[in-house]
Amino acid sequence: MKSTNKVTVLGAGNAGLTAAYHFSLLGSDVCLFGSEGFDEQIDFIRQAGGIQAVEQVNGVEMSFTGFQTLEVTKDIQEAVAFSSVLIMPVPSFAQEALFRDMLPYLTSEHLILLMPGNYGSLVLNRIKNEEGYQDLDVTFVDAISIPWATRIAGEAQVGILGIKEMLPLAALPASRTQQAIERLQPHFPIPLTPLENVIAAGLENINFGGHPLLTTLNMGLLENFNGNFNFYKDCCSPAVARVAEDLDLERLAVGQALGLELSSELDAMNTLYDMNAESVYEINRTSETHGKLNSAPDGPQARYIAEDVPFLFVPCFEFSQLAGVNTPIIQAVLTITNAFNRTDYMESGRTLEKMGMAEMTIDQIRQAVS
Repeated sequence: MKSTNKVTVLGAGNAGLTAAYHFSLLGSDVCLFGSEGFDEQIDFIRQAGGIQAVEQVNGVEMSFTGFQTLEVTKDIQEAVAFSSVLIMPVPSFAQEALFRDMLPYLTSEHLILLMPGNYGSLVLNRIKNEEGYQDLDVTFVDAISIPWATRIAGEAQVGILGIKEMLPLAALPASRTQQAIERLQPHFPIPLTPLENVIAAGLENINFGGHPLLTTLNMGLLENFNGNFNFYKDCCSPAVARVAEDLDLERLAVGQALGLELSSELDAMNTLYDMNAESVYEINRTSETHGKLNSAPDGPQARYIAEDVPFLFVPCFEFSQLAGVNTPIIQAVLTITNAFNRTDYMESGRTLEKMGMAEMTIDQIRQAVS
């Protein structure tokens, strides 16, 4: 029998389906929302009666297999009313539009968890205030990522490759982080651990170290072979790993300038995936979770650039400029990926202005998120 714990999952992509399935598996009453244009799986789930976590994908054994029933809806008002705990495992570029749709129906009882956060809480809080909802005291929470390595395996089906050992996160304001963990933890299969603030949550996103850099340095291979290989194993060579290590030093320096003690990429990956690797190279070459399936981006429009550069690299670069920290590798990746996609990520990405911090000093920023 299901418990009285209710949770709404907003977003019917691979992360949304997996979250809805796993929360239901653990005994929560779940409502899964799919917005117009991204609601195909909602119809499949209705037809199937629930979500199946399959046993195999391409002959590879999956985790947490089974079948779970749950509620689904395409009505945002119904989704928001179902629970005061709202989980948004959606791409960063979808956060703002989805939040604007939710805004008229939110109350001060609501908690919104963004997975990944990527500084989204700052942007959504700015929108809330600009739209005239200053008295709406929503609690925003940014997680560093989603907990699962997962794929949509078919109609109303997911394949769960593995799961992290924990999920670090922070609330906005940070004074509410522990309270937020207490509200969220009953739904989650792994421990939720606190970070200092939502800026730390953005800088600790482990996609920062691997996705944009490895994709950029291997673009010829990715495009010419249509991503038909293992991204982490095949795109990480000793030389590439050395660049990744230097990139990580830039991120750590930015964090230090903001008064944050961040984990190195190596330490974070070892902790999150229960590994004991001695180098970034070894992490990429030996991770069982990441090495299960041969899968890789097939070009520069993939999310490893199209999402991670504007929503991870741009904010980090903005903070580095404010703090006077030199970040040549971050700048190089920004320059090259702009050329790849004939765009300007410093214009479209998550800037200090979009986070509501354009005129702030470092001390004022720290105070604003505390």
